[in-house]
Amino acid sequence: MGSFAPALASLNGLAAGVFLLSAFGLLATRQMQGCLRFFRLQSLALVASIVLIAIGMQVPDLLVVAFLDLAIKPLLIPWLLRRQVPGEVFQRREIDQVLNIPSSLLIALVLTLVAYFLAEILPPASGAVDSINVPIGLAGLLLGVFTLAVRREAVPQLIGIFAIENASLLAGVAIAPRLPLVAEMAFPFDMLIVALVIGILTRITHERVGTTEVGALRSLREETSR
Repeated sequence: MGSFAPALASLNGLAAGVFLLSAFGLLATRQMQGCLRFFRLQSLALVASIVLIAIGMQVPDLLVVAFLDLAIKPLLIPWLLRRQVPGEVFQRREIDQVLNIPSSLLIALVLTLVAYFLAEILPPASGAVDSINVPIGLAGLLLGVFTLAVRREAVPQLIGIFAIENASLLAGVAIAPRLPLVAEMAFPFDMLIVALVIGILTRITHERVGTTEVGALRSLREETSR
């Protein structure tokens, strides 16, 4: 395995820092447009980290993964959601969520500290950048789950799922950069299919029900079953 140059490690640390900040941004924003922007930023930071690891560890297969992620996550998925989801959903002023912004950010900070503690007690990985990517990947994973839990709208919850996948890939590439290319290529294509399906379902439910709030859809389903 190739040695990881200090300059590349510093740039990877910068990319990982942007990744973590964008995870906090997903929680802090109350607008659908903001969710998409932070998801794009997080995906670009992930691509930058993968490219740096591919160069530093001399793993050409990771460049293919980075190219696919660049094409699918910050470009194709937002375009697909805008095509499938009604425009008024993205023009809405605020997203309904369970907790207010200060409480969400406080819990997010605690989850980040928990992630760094877990990374310390986990067995050391073989990657040269695991000390940066693994704790931030774990933090992004916990923040993605928390984002999924506090959002009430279908599209922000979908972006929370994508954030979980981004965090898993950030940590996974650092731990095992030489995974088979087929296994690494499966994740972005799965995300593309999920985005297409959820986008179509969101459009249909919005046209028939008039809302994309998950709680309202659940209540409607319960009333219909009666």
